[in-house]
Amino acid sequence: MIKMIFQSLRPRQWTKNLVVFAGIIFSGNIFNWSMQCKVWLTFVAFCAVVGAGYLVNDVIDREQDRVHPVKRTRPIASGRLGAGTALAVSLLLVTVFIGGGLLVDPLLSAYLAAYLVLQFAYSLVLKKLVIVDVLVISAGFVVRAVAGAAVIHVIISPWLVVCAMLLALFLALAKRRAELVMMEEEAAYHRSNLEQYSIELVDQMTVVTAAATVVSYALYSFTAFDSSAMMLTIPFVLYGIFRYLYLVHQHLRGGFPEQVLITDIPMLVDVVLWVVTAVAVLRWMN
Repeated sequence: MIKMIFQSLRPRQWTKNLVVFAGIIFSGNIFNWSMQCKVWLTFVAFCAVVGAGYLVNDVIDREQDRVHPVKRTRPIASGRLGAGTALAVSLLLVTVFIGGGLLVDPLLSAYLAAYLVLQFAYSLVLKKLVIVDVLVISAGFVVRAVAGAAVIHVIISPWLVVCAMLLALFLALAKRRAELVMMEEEAAYHRSNLEQYSIELVDQMTVVTAAATVVSYALYSFTAFDSSAMMLTIPFVLYGIFRYLYLVHQHLRGGFPEQVLITDIPMLVDVVLWVVTAVAVLRWMN
């Protein structure tokens, strides 16, 4: 049962919570160990609360997941983990980590609660609304990014918020495309609003979002810092966007973005180089 619960928390998707480190990286405090400790605790808390949200979502979607070629193997959809057990674990995680967040910073508990409300609204209603569904997913990333800055009491640039929102929207649209391609005629049975999307529409929205992401990051890189040296990181952002589009269209890997980040070597190298370059610029050239 413990294995089934852990699997349902979707640990491979915890990489999405790394966005909480954006504030400490771009504020130049990456080597402030007390701040870093707070951000790591924020990361762990979000992993737990996001996992609790996944448990509830899987209980709600268990019937639809049974027609999905991949999701049908999930513990709750397959019947290996009972709905009652999943909900009890979810409640326990929420209670422990939102309560424990008060010990780190009251703002952490507030943002965890805000994310949870957003996630439950998505699971119950908002995921059925075309376009609104991907915007809500994007908003979840913004909450994470702002929370990571709030717990160390640094001011996060509005441009960074916009970049986080657009990047998350880009990934969410790529996932919708993957679902349309994989499920074909059965897509609407798995997710009711998929019948209102088409591959052509999603591709157009993805192109717009990808372009907006690159432009927003470029503007951020030379307006939010004392020098323009952060522009050195723009090529890594361009490569990351183009590489992901390549994987989505040529290898149909848009359905699981968290796996791409940790399994695609060129993408992983690109992310590491971006982080190293950003930290070096902020420490020695800004």
